[in-house]
Amino acid sequence: MGQTEARPEVGIIMGSRSDWPTMTRAAEMLDKLGVAYETKVVSAHRTPDRLYDYAKTAKSRGLKVIIAGAGGAAHLPGMAASMTPLPVIGVPVQSKALKGLDSLLSIVQMPAGIPVATVAIGEAGAANAGLMAAAILATNDDALATRLDDFREKQSASVLETVEDE
Repeated sequence: MGQTEARPEVGIIMGSRSDWPTMTRAAEMLDKLGVAYETKVVSAHRTPDRLYDYAKTAKSRGLKVIIAGAGGAAHLPGMAASMTPLPVIGVPVQSKALKGLDSLLSIVQMPAGIPVATVAIGEAGAANAGLMAAAILATNDDALATRLDDFREKQSASVLETVEDE
């Protein structure tokens, strides 16, 4: 799993290594935008002490946003959010049994008072989580805001107006 050399501002956590093919999309988006991040496997069920330590120290270690991907019962984003004041973006990882609907419902149904921003199931959601984290950081980083604007302009320019090849 990759991470950047600079001091990370975004933490990308996931319930198991098998979630990395999905969560790599968040990392790729942050790489495109020049945002420093770290990656960790932190299971809410199998490594609760690791989760506790990670979430409780995230802010003091310089993180500003956490992207948490999980499948199945998908408790990782909500548990992380309950232990840190940082914004948490939950990525529902597609599961075999219910195609990620179980993950989505678990993440999106947080009780009032413990918010978790939730994105789409799977790779598109992970990419959007990277964009959302960058947008949050861009509220206090003009250079990043410019890079994000440039990304969006290039994305818009890549969409042809006609159905014919040009």
